[in-house]
Amino acid sequence: MTEAQLLRAAILEAPLETSHFGEEPLPGTLYLPLSHLKALRLEANVVIGGRGVGKSFWTAALQTESLRKLLGSSTPELKDLEVQLGFATREAMDRYPNADVFEVLRDRDPYDIWRAVVLRWVASRTQRTIPVENWAATVEWLKTRPEEAARLMQQPRDWRGLLLFDALDRCSTDWQRMDNIVRGLLRAILWLKSFPGLYGKVFLREDQAERTVFNFPDASKLLATKADLIWARHDLHGLLWQRLINGHHAHSSHMRQSIQAKERDGVWSIRDEMKRDSESQRKAFETLAGPWMGKDRRRGVPYIWSVGHLADGRGQTSPRSFLAAIHQAATDSRDKYPDHELALHYESIKRGIQKASEIRVNEIAEDYPWVTEILIKLKGMNVPCSYDEILSRWEQEFPNGPQSISTDRLPAQHATRGWEGIREDLQRLGLIETKTDSRIDMPDLYRVGFGLGRKGGVKPRKEVAGRVAGNDR
Repeated sequence: MTEAQLLRAAILEAPLETSHFGEEPLPGTLYLPLSHLKALRLEANVVIGGRGVGKSFWTAALQTESLRKLLGSSTPELKDLEVQLGFATREAMDRYPNADVFEVLRDRDPYDIWRAVVLRWVASRTQRTIPVENWAATVEWLKTRPEEAARLMQQPRDWRGLLLFDALDRCSTDWQRMDNIVRGLLRAILWLKSFPGLYGKVFLREDQAERTVFNFPDASKLLATKADLIWARHDLHGLLWQRLINGHHAHSSHMRQSIQAKERDGVWSIRDEMKRDSESQRKAFETLAGPWMGKDRRRGVPYIWSVGHLADGRGQTSPRSFLAAIHQAATDSRDKYPDHELALHYESIKRGIQKASEIRVNEIAEDYPWVTEILIKLKGMNVPCSYDEILSRWEQEFPNGPQSISTDRLPAQHATRGWEGIREDLQRLGLIETKTDSRIDMPDLYRVGFGLGRKGGVKPRKEVAGRVAGNDR
């Protein structure tokens, strides 16, 4: 095999998948950007991030003692810590209620329901018996036996514990009800802070955090601890190399040699200079993709281009999109350009963007079904374009307005304000942006997947565009 083929094979064999459904992440996939360090500290009670930036990854990783140890000196406070879930996608009815239970307990203050979650956790750890036959019984005990509940929380402990709360958009399909539930949780986290050695960490979507969930006394004490999960370009490239050198196949050893990786306890790690926007990091990616996105400098630099074309309307690129694009680029290069002198052909990188866009659109359909319903109506349009052109499409397709769009998940936040409210929601989510001349633009990350065009831009895949059209109803 040639050098390029060896590197390409290593990319295809590397663990580039980032989706987690509660399972324990592989040790070699653990990568800590400096910007995420604050989010992992115990005093960070609220962590905010969009889809695919690491909320569920860190929720899963923090539950695993061996992974916490791998973080080493960066997070010494995580040593000898007992970690448990307080809410997540996977149901665990003995530990926390699901959306149906929250609906049944609608007449109860969510603050008390979340405190019941904490009390069950503390009681199980201290072998104290409290009512646990159902969540209503635990809440009732808390409210009718407040002194016993207080003594349970105040008793001396020889252990430290952390409760994690993720996927809170699953607690209700109604925004106001969800706000009440999340607000109740944040109040409970503030209450928990009064007990030494007990900590809570809440992972929130950006659109949840922007609402009224912090409207309660002393919420500023939580906001002061807030951390955002943001990935800079050099963080994404550092993550890529961390994944590439930890493949379990023979070709990965070639990748490790190429960047002089270090090994400890069976886990390989990149050098510090490969974690920064350094000459070493840029040159390393150049060995995979070359210096230009074409035959000369006019087409851009792959190191920059591959990240920039995956950014949303706020300029943020998720690791899930980036890694998916690189894997697809390697697959496409193997299939279409097997003898290319580089592991990644520049045309394959473009097709990697197409694949990442398709994945992102599917994710949006899961989290925000209403987004798919309205953006597939714009298929075939070119951006940038005037807002009036977009509005005309929407009014033709939805004569009764955006409130007529039904969904079994959270609807658009500002649908009651009509299409202006929808426009605001799309912009806040980074799906569209308004240019200085007032025209509406859509980043390639979404434009390609929803089948819109752009002069000189990455073209939508025909099969993707066809699939979007097939969903049009």
